Amino acid sequence: MLWFTSTATVVTLLFGYHTSTSAESATGGTTVVSAPAGQSSTATSGSAADEEPTSSSTVTVTGPAVDTRWGPVQVQATVADGTITDVTVVEYPTGNGKDRQINAYAIPRLVQATLDAQSADIDMVSGATVTSEGYVESLQSALDQAGR
Repeated sequence: MLWFTSTATVVTLLFGYHTSTSAESATGGTTVVSAPAGQSSTATSGSAADEEPTSSSTVTVTGPAVDTRWGPVQVQATVADGTITDVTVVEYPTGNGKDRQINAYAIPRLVQATLDAQSADIDMVSGATVTSEGYVESLQSALDQAGR
C-alpha cells in the first residue's frame, strides 16, 4: 500500500510540474524594466546602433538584441561623463509565466549589479543564467558603443 501511494504521489507531482517550455499564452510586445526608483530613465526605440545624446557628455546607447534559448534580450545604457547612470532592459523573454516570474526577479538584480560595478563584469543571477548571459552580451555591446 505504501509503494502504491508513493508512486501515485510522484506521478501526480511529475505531471503537475510546469517547465519554462510549457505552452502558456505568450504576451506580445516589448516590456521595459528600468533602474530602481530615483534614477532617471531615457527610453528610445530603434536599432541596436541608436545613440541619443542628451548633453555634450551624456549618451544613451542600445545594444543588439541577443537571441537566447528562451527569447531575445536587449539592453539600453545611459553613460554620463564615463559613469553608467541608467540601464533599461528593452526586451527580454516573456513567453510564459515562468519566464515572466524569473525575469521579474532577475532583471532588477542585473540592473543594480551593473550600476554598482559600473561595467558588464557582473555575476549571473542564479536561476536566470540564460537571461543573464544575453543581458551581459547586449550590455557590453552598448557600453562599447558608448566608448566604455
